[in-house]
Amino acid sequence: MSKLRDQLPRNESAASPGWLTHLARGLKKTSSRLANGISDIVNKRTLDEGVLMELEDFLITADLGGGTANKLTAALATTRFGKEVSGEEIREVMATEITKILEPVALPLSIDSAHKPFVVLMVGVNGAGKTTTIGKLAQQFRLERQSVSLAACDTFRAAAVEQLKIWGQRTDSQVIARDTGSDAAGLAFEALSIASKRGDNVLLIDTAGRLQNKGPLMEELQKIIRVIKKIDPTAPHATLLVLDATVGQNAHAQVEIFKDIAAVTGLVMTKLDGTAKGGVVVALANKFKMPVHYVGVGEEVNDLRPFTAHNFARSLMGLEN
Repeated sequence: MSKLRDQLPRNESAASPGWLTHLARGLKKTSSRLANGISDIVNKRTLDEGVLMELEDFLITADLGGGTANKLTAALATTRFGKEVSGEEIREVMATEITKILEPVALPLSIDSAHKPFVVLMVGVNGAGKTTTIGKLAQQFRLERQSVSLAACDTFRAAAVEQLKIWGQRTDSQVIARDTGSDAAGLAFEALSIASKRGDNVLLIDTAGRLQNKGPLMEELQKIIRVIKKIDPTAPHATLLVLDATVGQNAHAQVEIFKDIAAVTGLVMTKLDGTAKGGVVVALANKFKMPVHYVGVGEEVNDLRPFTAHNFARSLMGLEN
């Protein structure tokens, strides 16, 4: 454990000044897009129907979604209609309303110690960052003195298996893997058997994400769920969908697909630092009401943190926390 601690930066909380600065920096592409777009529309104009319509159209194009855009402009109409407003005033009102949308879904992932191991099934399309997210979660759980096993059930991607093995070495976590092309469900069954005998606190299961083969993917994920229930009828205890923020509105389709395939219980949003489409987090929260457990704004292990509504909303709007 001491070796692990030496590898990591100081483990700041999700509300620490260092993390808040990093979050704001990570969301800079999105916040700049929103701030500039809002200022260009408002520009000391009186807030009338025309301005509200322009703002609503802009918010939709900025990936916040039609439902969110309607709520935000309705709030503006209630408090500022007929008044001359600045871009910052608009963003303050919007940040408050976005916080209200996000608060019900900003829920931490709670590891129930009654389950040993607590089984977390990780799902998502290839390239979303599943394997890296698993590694970062393993680091965080190990720092909390949890014992962790990792199951390399994306058996058709040798690179994913090798990447998970590297994370296992970094975090001193057991990795259960087989040869490329092995049966993923059989491996999941073996991993849960081993983790149970070891008395591990957490088992993180990596999975394939080949959406171009939706039928076989559905069958594989459902088979994994079916076989692990033979050992623990309550497993998986959490099914997390990892989403790449750079896909913007396409994330909606991914949520629809995976919640039907694997009964997703929560979301992890990655790569927010690489896109101006971070508003999609708000759109997803408004539409699906699904817990958002973590957000990622970089490659480092401490760049993945628990999701907090107020801090995210203000950073999204380019306002100080």
